[in-house]
This record gives sequence, structure tokens and C-alpha cells, in this order.
Amino acid sequence: MTSLTAYVLFICATGLERLAELRTSLRNASWSFDRGGREFGRAHYPWMVALHTGFLVAAPLEVWAFDRPFLPALGIPMIALALACQALRWWCITTLGPRWNTRVIIVPGLPRVTGGPYRWFSHPNYVAVVLEGIALPLVHTAWITALVFTVLNAWLLSVRIRVENEALDLMEASPSP
Repeated sequence: MTSLTAYVLFICATGLERLAELRTSLRNASWSFDRGGREFGRAHYPWMVALHTGFLVAAPLEVWAFDRPFLPALGIPMIALALACQALRWWCITTLGPRWNTRVIIVPGLPRVTGGPYRWFSHPNYVAVVLEGIALPLVHTAWITALVFTVLNAWLLSVRIRVENEALDLMEASPSP
């Protein structure tokens, strides 16, 4: 098996993990809406989907198109970091339980979660997203993808975090349904 084939399989596994997240997100959205949840920031969500989908396509495409090498001294630590990002992401998902979502859906009256990784960061899932955006392409030296995704993701996360914080502040001030 070539390193490119192994890399494509690694990216595909990441894509399958994203599909599992989307399935969890749909189930959790239903739970939230059943409890009076409100969605915020719909306008940026399609951009997030497009960016994250494009990211999973661009990284192996860059490796193939520009014949990027697998450098074990870089690739192996980046594999470890990408896997650590998955662990952090699922720690966030399990900590938030049915409140976790890929969209910004807030149930009125529920307090902010302050356990798990939220005890150290307001947005630990986004820490995982940022680090993975660097690590996953660099597994196989796709540095252009890492750079472009990081810049675009920083802009998108600035919008997303603002929307999420405003929604949380607004909903914390609202009485429970």
C-alpha cells in the first residue's frame, strides 16, 4: 500500500467519523427542538459544511496533484495530533450529551456546561477543529490545504463563536419553557 493510499483511507475514516457526528447532531437537534430550542446563525452553517467538506477533498487532492511526500518525522506526530483531536471532539460531544450539535441550537433556561473540557475552555470543540485543520493535511505535507483551511476557518469561527456566545447569553437570560 502506498502512503497516498493509506492517507486517502485515513481521510475517508475521518469523513465517516463526520457522518457519525452529523447523525448525532440530527438526533440532538430533535431533542433540543422538542424542548423549545431555538436555532441561531443559520446563514453561516452552509459555509461551514462547504469548508469542512472541501477540506477533506483538498488535502488528498493536494498530496496527489503536487506529489507531496510522507515525511515520517512530520506525519507520525500529525497522525497522533489528529487522533487526539478526535478524542477531544468526542469528549466534547459526550460532555454536552444531547445539547451538542453542529448547528447553534440553544434550549432556553439550560445553564452553560462547565464540566469536562469546558472547565478549561469555553469552546474546546473548536480547539479540536483548529488543531485538526493543521494536523490532518500535514500528515502528508499538504501545507497549502493546512494554510488555506486555517485562514478560512479562523474567519468562520470568529463568526460562529460570536453567534454562539450571543445565543447562549440571550438564552440564559430567558426563563425555562
